[in-house]
Amino acid sequence: MRTYDLSPLHRFTVGFDNVSRLIDAVGRLDENSVSYPPYNIERFGDDRYRISMAVAGFTENDLDIEIKDNTLTIAGRKEEEGDAATFLHRGIAARAFERRFELAAHIKVKGANLENGLLHIDLEREVPEELKPRKIAISAADDKKSIPGPQKAA
Repeated sequence: MRTYDLSPLHRFTVGFDNVSRLIDAVGRLDENSVSYPPYNIERFGDDRYRISMAVAGFTENDLDIEIKDNTLTIAGRKEEEGDAATFLHRGIAARAFERRFELAAHIKVKGANLENGLLHIDLEREVPEELKPRKIAISAADDKKSIPGPQKAA
């Protein structure tokens, strides 16, 4: 496993302390945990996203979606069915899972629905008005009213 020294980046950035934690987490992932259940992340325009996850065999009651500290957690736990059937082959994996997604700032979960074995979670970026780019008016050089200068004592 490789380690990365990100300390030079800390001289030029503010508020990105969790980036090194995210990079370390990616390095610790194994292939089995990444592959189940399969999922897609789609982008619609600049501010809308959708996570679609294949959860065949799970019902709404078997799934739990939670968001905490910009981490979206999707968990599935299938209740035991008892001894009603003996499987000769079991190819539909209904094992428990927990998948986490780190969401960027201002990403909000708009809703979730389960349709044809796919769990769809809709996300949207909602940037507050005070953080959106805005145009600053430039006043003329002879306009002394806009910014008060130093006052001279009389």
